[in-house]
Amino acid sequence: MQRTIVLISAGLSVPSSSRMLADQLSAATQTQLRELGTEAVVQTVELRDYAVDIANNMVTGFAPPALARVLEQVALADALIAVTPIFSASYSGLFKSFFDLLEPKALDGLPVLIGATGGSTRHSLVLETAIRPLFSYFRAQTVATAVFAAPQDWGAGEAGQSELNVRIAQAAGELATAIAGQQGSSSDLPDHRLKRESREQEKMVSLPFEQLLAQIAAP
Repeated sequence: MQRTIVLISAGLSVPSSSRMLADQLSAATQTQLRELGTEAVVQTVELRDYAVDIANNMVTGFAPPALARVLEQVALADALIAVTPIFSASYSGLFKSFFDLLEPKALDGLPVLIGATGGSTRHSLVLETAIRPLFSYFRAQTVATAVFAAPQDWGAGEAGQSELNVRIAQAAGELATAIAGQQGSSSDLPDHRLKRESREQEKMVSLPFEQLLAQIAAP
């Protein structure tokens, strides 16, 4: 069965170091999944493309159609890779605002790999003091290895293998193992996957009038 990994990047610039890290994490995970006999497709989400929609959702309580599709992608994913730049010793406001829009049980049991980028290695502890607790609140299965990249981390090491690449490979291996360990039988599926498969089978229902208005007003 093909697995789906949703990649969330909260980088703001183009190019973005957060996106670069996220891409390397997803590529390494796909490679290690193939070695385990599992194929995966990656769906990439650049949060900066949805910044206005996220703000509108925070104000109105309803997601415009494009953002609603992204939230649904996350809810139906088999795994999540989430990378944020570090601002003022914490995750970015855009990153937090996006996850504030998820239902409390949307990530329940979901394998998650977390990463962050910043201007100094002094910010690396934010992964453990702020980002991991965020996903613990959602009861996600965050892999043990988190990956932080500072400017000096980019580039090859003495043997052509940088410490950053080593950490990426280790974290990707943990995520790949978690994904490949999901059983194909519906009776053996973890709770998060059962929930997602049931949502995939749901038929369209009538939307609240206010939500219909929000979709009409969306550009």
